[in-house]
Amino acid sequence: MAVIKVFHPITRLVLGGAQQNTIDTCALLDKTRFDARIIAGPETGPEGELITTVRQRGIPLTIIQELVFRPDPVKDFKALAKLRSFFAREKPAIVHTHSSKAGIVGRWAARLARVPVIVHTVHGWGHHPYQHVLMRNLYKFLERCTVPFTDKLIVVSRLNADKGLADGIGTADKYVTIHSSINLQEFMEVSCDAAEVKKSLGMDPSRPVVGTVGRFTPQKNPRDFVRVAALVRTQVPEAQFLFVGDGGMRNECEQLRAELGLENAMFFPGMREDVPQMLRCMDVFILTSLWEGLPRVIPQAMAVGLPVVANAVDGVCEVVRDGDNGFLIKPHEVQTMAESIVRLLGDPDLRHRMGEQGRKTAQQEFSVTEMVKQIEALYEELLIKNGVARPEGLEPPTFRSEV
Repeated sequence: MAVIKVFHPITRLVLGGAQQNTIDTCALLDKTRFDARIIAGPETGPEGELITTVRQRGIPLTIIQELVFRPDPVKDFKALAKLRSFFAREKPAIVHTHSSKAGIVGRWAARLARVPVIVHTVHGWGHHPYQHVLMRNLYKFLERCTVPFTDKLIVVSRLNADKGLADGIGTADKYVTIHSSINLQEFMEVSCDAAEVKKSLGMDPSRPVVGTVGRFTPQKNPRDFVRVAALVRTQVPEAQFLFVGDGGMRNECEQLRAELGLENAMFFPGMREDVPQMLRCMDVFILTSLWEGLPRVIPQAMAVGLPVVANAVDGVCEVVRDGDNGFLIKPHEVQTMAESIVRLLGDPDLRHRMGEQGRKTAQQEFSVTEMVKQIEALYEELLIKNGVARPEGLEPPTFRSEV
């Protein structure tokens, strides 16, 4: 029995939860049943690139030069045409799109190419309150136009489904919730000397660390991370702060760090591949994002055993239970966030209790193998529903890396 071809378009392979989710899905799908391939644009950025990771994990990759991050009517139309032609030639049984731009362009291309099953994962909607109203309404309009021929919308949190329905995007039967999950073993069983990790980063191994992992972008709101740190230091002067990641706002945050006198207490080591080790040297994990789907870094931090203090946005509220495994804070309430961090730093028993509750949450709800099983079951259901027969005796086609 020949395998079912599944193509995963995504706008760009930068370091991010949507990209890591897509890579994990393609790498772990049952290869005796599914032939998974990624299609992406060429752009990377200061956040780091995952094109190398895709190739290292043996996932076939096609780059479409015209699939770019920013709206560009000419390139967007060319990307649509190339994708339609590619799908028509390669005849995938399933097109499963990710990210806003590839989600719209990829699903329209799949529709025009008569792909039998079309799925889209909402890793956080492309429209949010921090956009210009015209751009926000354009994304809503495009989603409403695209959802009628989308077989299923996978949301990484139930709150994303609620938001989509409130914005008039599809009906409840279109949605299915599958949490974006992680390799639990990688984080729960990480072995390292936290003191040595701190030393390698230039930190004092005897002092507590408050940290985060993310991108220096408006979504992640890194300026508030710096502001919160300054407030915490007034109560806990020995506290150190670690922001693992990179991005366009890094220079701006370095300037703010200097203005607030935090040069010797706040560390920006840039992109790191040893995220489990970075988390292991922290005592409290914080997230200052302004919007999210469901950030995978939170269950990663929980799997390590960290209490979490995070802004109460979107899917964050589905994994952080206020007062149980962490604290939820309204966006931009930096004083309240600082007070919660100070409370945790001053109470080792509370840190331990919340950390243990977080580990249980990660174990019970965020296993990547369970996530992939759910996706496989959804594929099978939709293939049967759409009457797709598995072709017998078909040799896997050659696959081009450029379109």
